[in-house]
Amino acid sequence: MTRTSAIIVAAGAGKRFGERKQFAYLRAKPVLEWTLERFEAHPEVDAVVLVLPDEQDLKHYRMRYAKIIDIVRGGERRQDSVWQGFRLLEAAAPEVVLVHDGARPLVGADLISRVIAAARADGAAVPALPLEDTVKEVREGRVVRTVDRSFFVRTQTPQGFLYAVLKKALGQARRDRFYGTDEAMLAERAGIPVSVVPGDPGNIKITTQVDLKIAEGLLDA
Repeated sequence: MTRTSAIIVAAGAGKRFGERKQFAYLRAKPVLEWTLERFEAHPEVDAVVLVLPDEQDLKHYRMRYAKIIDIVRGGERRQDSVWQGFRLLEAAAPEVVLVHDGARPLVGADLISRVIAAARADGAAVPALPLEDTVKEVREGRVVRTVDRSFFVRTQTPQGFLYAVLKKALGQARRDRFYGTDEAMLAERAGIPVSVVPGDPGNIKITTQVDLKIAEGLLDA
């Protein structure tokens, strides 16, 4: 039985980055390959589905990463890409499904383990970091109010779900033609409680060229 599968979402166009960030080089290899190596090496991850802009590199990735069971072309939006990857897990129906951004190359093994454990225990889990800056609500260029930041967090990936939970959340969103900003939002919308586990400040997402330089610095830390 496949206990834990990961969907690595790497189908984005990288508009803010200026190119497809998942293929930009971090040191001597693409960002995506750093990401894949983290899941390939993790003892609790049994299988990986990789979602790409196209499927032309299928042979390359399958030869390099034994845990990759399938590769699929992404959809128009990120949520469509997650659905494309999730459909390929139907036959295996793993206990836990992780969804991770291909552009988060420095995810740690401890974080992956925490998310898996929380998803297994609670059904759905996300890693999150506390906000450090003062948070203000702004409308039409003016501050409306200052928000108590202790009630807010910044979420990361991987986000973890029991297979049946993610199936329900994705399926309901598709039926309603609803798009959320992450899978946890879809679970929340479906009435499923989502647990929070401590995130990792080093688990940054490569969004701009500056982020790439930060990642290089973290590799030296």
